[in-house]
Amino acid sequence: MTTLASGTDTLTRDALTVLQPGFTGTTAPDWLLRRLGEGLASVGLFGRNIASPGQLAALTTQLRAERDDVLVAIDEEGGDVTRLEVRSGSSFPGNHALGAVDDVELTHQVAHELGRRLASCGVNLNWAPSADVNSDPRNPVIGVRSFGADTELAARHTAAYVTGLQSAGVAACTKHFPGHGDTAVDSHHALPRIDVSADVLAERELAPFRAAIAAGTRAVMSAHILVPALDPDRPATLSRRILTGLLRDELGYDGLIVTDGMEMRAIAGTYGIERGSVLAIAAGADAICVGGGLADDATVLRLRDALVGAVRAGELPEERLAEAADRVRALARWASAAGSPAESTHGTEIGLHAARRALTVTAAPGLGSPDTFEPLTEPPYVAALTPVANIAVGDETPWGVAAELIHLLPGTVTGSFSAGDGPENEAGENAGRAALQAAGLRRIVAVVRDEHRHPWMASALDALLAARPDTIVVEMGVPQAAPRGALHIATHGAARVCGRAAAEVITGVPGV
Repeated sequence: MTTLASGTDTLTRDALTVLQPGFTGTTAPDWLLRRLGEGLASVGLFGRNIASPGQLAALTTQLRAERDDVLVAIDEEGGDVTRLEVRSGSSFPGNHALGAVDDVELTHQVAHELGRRLASCGVNLNWAPSADVNSDPRNPVIGVRSFGADTELAARHTAAYVTGLQSAGVAACTKHFPGHGDTAVDSHHALPRIDVSADVLAERELAPFRAAIAAGTRAVMSAHILVPALDPDRPATLSRRILTGLLRDELGYDGLIVTDGMEMRAIAGTYGIERGSVLAIAAGADAICVGGGLADDATVLRLRDALVGAVRAGELPEERLAEAADRVRALARWASAAGSPAESTHGTEIGLHAARRALTVTAAPGLGSPDTFEPLTEPPYVAALTPVANIAVGDETPWGVAAELIHLLPGTVTGSFSAGDGPENEAGENAGRAALQAAGLRRIVAVVRDEHRHPWMASALDALLAARPDTIVVEMGVPQAAPRGALHIATHGAARVCGRAAAEVITGVPGV
């Protein structure tokens, strides 16, 4: 165990221990190494910190040279939310694709291989899986990050994911407790509210978390959502009724509770990150995640001092802070004892295999069947109807089928179209006309993402299909809208492997 700086008192060490900050750059800054020596026990990594597996391994080695039991956390869900492959797209389909296949052994294998790759780079805590039941199809932040809208399906795949990930020596952090699926607001921007009864919550939202706890999840992440049936006053992250009364006492969970990012507007915009962090620890949280947007020493010192000040002012019991710090150290001991990851037992192409199985392929009425579809042999025009990116996904992660079609059919031409300004229908019609003009005589492949949530996108497809009924449609979000197009391919996610699987169907190129 690394020896901590002798000048750091116990209270200050405990306050540093419960923080999970981020930082900028691909090497650890001096301030971060200094705080690790003073008691900081966790570090959060984001896409900005990762250039390659080799660089990531060197970074985690640098961190462990300062503190050998440091928890290195990452938000690597696979699918749309990837940090390991933020610039290329993920080698693993996300939860919704795995739920579409509904093979729990496959989910276990995918999670194990993803965990093995994380562990090989020195990452030992993954802020995944999302156990949210996607019960509101309008949900702007969960969607394909959920295994699906069926409670029991979500529960069994959450458990399989937890056991698969942890069998590779990486702690799972099941999120977003008590369930973020029945929301139409993104907590990155505002405070969502779920107005259902406690009975509905118990039967629907809580079932996957009960399954995760039974599977031994080492961590649970709280949601920044208001659930009046459980606590009418405070969001889950700050609610003692929810974190201690429900999660600890009623569900019997005794592992680490991590907050979602405290800089998200649902907390920062109402309570501020300092006050929010104090309230979260007092409510029963053990670790404060901060650093998606705030990633500097000043933020760490502000939160440290806020916690120390709250204890000294009698606002936060010292034993509660000590208990939280002890849970962080306990998880660090578990992670340190997990050892090196074993060689892959499922093959490194398990992600592509899963993405292929997740496809749902249909043909428009009167235009034959998928079995009679003649694959393209000439380079098409790919029209990507692009919505505003989910913050959890980020703008920098590529999506779609264009790159894969260019690889399989050189000469493929692409264009991206968005809502732009003006009324939704007009924006969609304009996008559709622009795509038709750009396509010329080429066959069109229209790529959409959550068509049901974007009226302009539906209008753009109307225009495309009215003029060119032979258009192929690829839906890379949640396939709620009715299938249409000469061929409709639902991938259940926008990971790179999902695009590859769709491109194989479009071109008829056999899987390799």
